[in-house]
Amino acid sequence: MEYTVTVRMPKKLKAQLDMLSKEEHVPVSDIVRESLQKYLAIRHFRRLRTKILPFAESQGLLTDEDAFRKIS
Repeated sequence: MEYTVTVRMPKKLKAQLDMLSKEEHVPVSDIVRESLQKYLAIRHFRRLRTKILPFAESQGLLTDEDAFRKIS
């Protein structure tokens, strides 16, 4: 099931969105939907990372390289 959402935005942002839609031959709704999905995924990742960070630090995993060495 799909829902309709109304979003208010500045004219400049709407113009940029319309231009991108026209250039890429993609409906505005597809661009907004994909952007929102990516935004929500990033927010979810950041929340998880914040929860996991203390555990990782306690294991000496302070950088991405530390984590890579641990799992390699």
